Amino acid sequence: MSDECWINETLYPNWGQRFRVGRELAHARSAFQDIVVFESLSHGRVMLLDGAVQITEHDEFVYQEMISHVPLLAHGAGRRVLIIGAGDGGVLRRVLQHRGVERAVMVEIDGEVIRLAREFLPAIGGDAWNDPRAEVIVGDGIDFVRRGAAGSFDVIIVDSTDPVGVGEVLFSDEFYANAARLLAADGLIVNQCGVPFQQGDELRATSARQAKSFPHVGAYLAAVPTYVGGFMTLGYAAKRPGVADLPASEIRRRAEAAGILGQTRYWSPEVQHAAFQLPPYIAELLR
Repeated sequence: MSDECWINETLYPNWGQRFRVGRELAHARSAFQDIVVFESLSHGRVMLLDGAVQITEHDEFVYQEMISHVPLLAHGAGRRVLIIGAGDGGVLRRVLQHRGVERAVMVEIDGEVIRLAREFLPAIGGDAWNDPRAEVIVGDGIDFVRRGAAGSFDVIIVDSTDPVGVGEVLFSDEFYANAARLLAADGLIVNQCGVPFQQGDELRATSARQAKSFPHVGAYLAAVPTYVGGFMTLGYAAKRPGVADLPASEIRRRAEAAGILGQTRYWSPEVQHAAFQLPPYIAELLR
């Protein structure tokens, strides 16, 4: 490909972004979705699923740190973590940075995503694939949660596509009911809820569904450059209160005990505390 080749994201019908392409690294059609990995001239290597940006080498740390460290530190004593999706391995790597985590099970439905990420985006997952605490399953996360034993996890992290196509079932009433059963008495679940400036209905509908199975529901923010449209929201649903109320000093204490201080580029105790302060146009979607 020449330096004049561009690739357009197709997430929204009337607005988008494009990347100048250095070279295409892989293009595959799995049983579930179209997968493209390419070398961009601005963001490093990029993975698209069905035309939507999933991850770029240069800003992946923002999303991965916030979807991983925030729920684990909000819980405070999470030892057993279930990850749904996240086939690039970045969430698994961040979860395993917490020295208190004893078991991390990752269930990704599309084995091609894992294969291509390990081949073309190896730094994102790093050594997490070989960590003895990790169990990587290529399979259906819905079925795994449906069949799992009650109380078997402390934290569930859902790193999925938007609620269309292969990711749609991860936003259903049934999924959240089963997730609540799978979580221990002080457990919580976090999942991406899109960019509310463009996808407000996604946050509104997801929160309403979560509230049917969890007493404490809310969201927090992350500013991910390639998820265009302003703040991205990460929704949470918890069995006990206090997820959004931890002072930065307590978050720092927990992070120090977990061993992650000094290992992050976006997350900090102060950023975590502030992330729960929602602008009114986002907060109103939760009412």
